[in-house]
Amino acid sequence: MNAGAAIHAAGSRAAAFDVLNVGRVGVDLYPLQFGTRLQDVETFGRFLGGSPTNVAVAAARHGRRAAVITRTGRDPFGVFVHQALRDLAVDDRYVSALDGSPTPITFCEIFPPDDFPLYFYRCPAAPDLQIQAAEIDLGAVRAAWAYGSAVTGLSAETSRGAHFWLPWRARGRAPLTIPDLDYRPMFWGDPGQAHAQVDRALSMVTVAVRSGAECEVAVGDSDPDRAGQALQDRGIELAVVKAGPKGVLARTRVERAEVAAFPVEVVNGLGAGDAFGEALCHVLLTGWPLEQVLRFANDAGAVVASRLECLTAMPTDREVEGRMGQQPIGELQIPNDEASAADHVAAGLLHGGAS
Repeated sequence: MNAGAAIHAAGSRAAAFDVLNVGRVGVDLYPLQFGTRLQDVETFGRFLGGSPTNVAVAAARHGRRAAVITRTGRDPFGVFVHQALRDLAVDDRYVSALDGSPTPITFCEIFPPDDFPLYFYRCPAAPDLQIQAAEIDLGAVRAAWAYGSAVTGLSAETSRGAHFWLPWRARGRAPLTIPDLDYRPMFWGDPGQAHAQVDRALSMVTVAVRSGAECEVAVGDSDPDRAGQALQDRGIELAVVKAGPKGVLARTRVERAEVAAFPVEVVNGLGAGDAFGEALCHVLLTGWPLEQVLRFANDAGAVVASRLECLTAMPTDREVEGRMGQQPIGELQIPNDEASAADHVAAGLLHGGAS
């Protein structure tokens, strides 16, 4: 066990991460000409990318202590990843370099309001799919208030065994153990393979957040209510199903909440879901009622959808509160001692808000 894991295993939560994520990282190259096919684009903006990394940055923007476990190539873009994470206040201690595999890049096309094709360059094998079990600080995984992972990592070994099943077993279905159901067809042999892996994963996690289409891969149904119920039937404590312009639905064992979409002029919808997911996690730690949690998360996603970039577009509490007319989140804090905090978060999952 390394020194960091030993500290966490001894029971110290003082240094625990609020949010610890594992999975994709790369460089996003977004066109600066909208409504233009990729072959005709003349200039691009360069941004840090990858859903788990986006979520860690969003957590840091909300004032949470965040880190990401991932790998880059040993190349200039790998150096950029470290620089960007540090600039954005995300701990990069668990980001390592790999020889022989370049840092992934992703291009997109921007056709607002709802067409944003993605083109992933992750060959011959993305470094973030080659994380080894020995690189996982299980003490940090256990101690984190929220642990998130993208199901893309279930698409191949060694990542499938090393940085998914091992950490999930270590957490033992602790509150806020969250899979990002970011189904990308190009990463899988067929939808059936993805369904089988996600179905296994659902038995080891407690919160599921994604769109109806991605829920169809996970549980075979895209209808928000039926998908939410199917997720709960598999043991999920909090199921959140996004329905785009129709809003978002959430279900716990004892509560159902639904809120309308926040109206916004969409510039780039990529990253809005990551902002939503982290904002949801962020305010679950405050003990807000479930409907209020959804409204905050909805508004955070809307902020990102109104901007070109993903990561540097992630909003702060103040930006979201200003849109909502909401009391500052700083007035609600998680308890200091470990036992009370665990009860606090569990209450939020099971009862739609802690006392």
